[in-house]
Amino acid sequence: MTHSSVLPDHSAPKNTPAPDYYGHRKRLKERFLKGDINALSDHELIEMVLFLAHKRKDVKPLAKNLLKYFKSFSEIIAADHTELLKFEGLGESSAVALKLIHAAAIKSTQEKIVNQHILSSWRLVLDYCKTRMSHKKTEEFRIIYLDRKNKIITDECHREGTIDNIQIYPREIIKRALNLDASSLVLVHNHPSGDPAPSKADIELTQYLINIARPMGISIHDHLIIGKNGHQSLKSLQLIK
Repeated sequence: MTHSSVLPDHSAPKNTPAPDYYGHRKRLKERFLKGDINALSDHELIEMVLFLAHKRKDVKPLAKNLLKYFKSFSEIIAADHTELLKFEGLGESSAVALKLIHAAAIKSTQEKIVNQHILSSWRLVLDYCKTRMSHKKTEEFRIIYLDRKNKIITDECHREGTIDNIQIYPREIIKRALNLDASSLVLVHNHPSGDPAPSKADIELTQYLINIARPMGISIHDHLIIGKNGHQSLKSLQLIK
């Protein structure tokens, strides 16, 4: 007589009730799909993102802890990837999901200003700069190169620095503008401190760039300073004429 082995059945009993968070997930998704984003709190939005990385886990405690630490939804998704990975309970998949949301926000605002006349799309330009730079922990100096019709040719990072210092190379900026056949520039950098008020160095750099760009037929349209608490325009402050 031959004996056949029988493998044990590890599947859950059919009548086993689903975990409580399954119902919570379903309700959140239904509210989200109704199209009213304001119906969800910040921690609920973070939960929705974490669902992408955790198919079978209650992520509400993690979402609330993230919000308690970073203070806002935008701060969380804009946090550096390495900083997110240091957060207890947050793994690689979760960090990637959060950074993907931030990348999508940047891409969306960036696409809205492509091929647009910058003067008639200034609010969109500001939205893009704020989305990209307002929560950065270190300084970044970007240049928006414009053609003769004030349309954006390209937007590039010139240099990245530390929390309070960055090395700028004005002649490299002008050389790049000439290569792109740009007729004007918008300078943009952030203040990680949160205060967008221009420093003496910001004003002096802007004036220096104006002086070396003018003989080349290139104008400085504006210099925007982005902070967590708003922005400043040197042109609006009448520091660019």
